[in-house]
Amino acid sequence: MTEDGDAGLAERRGLDEAVVYQPAEDSGLLAEAAVAEAHGRVLEVGTGSGWVAHQITEERGLDVVGSDLNPHAVRQARDRGVEAVVADLLAPFRADAFDTLCFNPPYLPTDPDNEWDDWMERALSGGESGRALIDPFLADAGRVLAPDGVVLLLVSSLTGFEEVLGLVEDAGFDAERVVEESFPFETLTVLVLRRA
Repeated sequence: MTEDGDAGLAERRGLDEAVVYQPAEDSGLLAEAAVAEAHGRVLEVGTGSGWVAHQITEERGLDVVGSDLNPHAVRQARDRGVEAVVADLLAPFRADAFDTLCFNPPYLPTDPDNEWDDWMERALSGGESGRALIDPFLADAGRVLAPDGVVLLLVSSLTGFEEVLGLVEDAGFDAERVVEESFPFETLTVLVLRRA
């Protein structure tokens, strides 16, 4: 590769770091739950850097696919060795395709007047309620989930925990808390969802 090519690649990778959600406390909790609960073929929705998907593959040896709307995230996940595709939630996936779905949704409540409309906002903002992507994800999860499949969903107290439980029930799932950690500004919980 030429020096110009190397510089272009380095610049692109620097850009990727700035516009791709990197592992944080929530990622660690989802990975912990997924390593314990995931089985079969796994899809991590909103894979970001691919760190959680990589942890599942390394720790459990499972077949994991990552998906993200952000093409920079998909590229970074692939660089990490994760099979990854550009996708809007569950739209492109066929029925009964996965035994485990993992999702750390964008959950920060965001005033529409203060949205900044870039890739990082899409990775963080859950709309006004913080649940803008949780609702459509849950509404479609049963379609792509195998009959004995499970969903691992990270929920922040900032999104309204009871409201999320209502969406879970409306989607036909029972919820169980598997991992939880409190911070000064929020409590993060990973729920395992099974068909009711």
